[in-house]
Amino acid sequence: MAAPAVVRDLREHWAPASPEELERFETDVLSGFVLARASAGLADGTIRVRQAP
Repeated sequence: MAAPAVVRDLREHWAPASPEELERFETDVLSGFVLARASAGLADGTIRVRQAP
């Protein structure tokens, strides 16, 4: 039977994001989506919000 090994967590530990950091992240994600949609040749009219009946 093997002896237990010492295990170290390799993940980085970050402090919780501030509201400003979350807002910047949301803006970056949405900007990336808009850029990808435009580069695919999709127009604004191809994406519509469906209303519940």
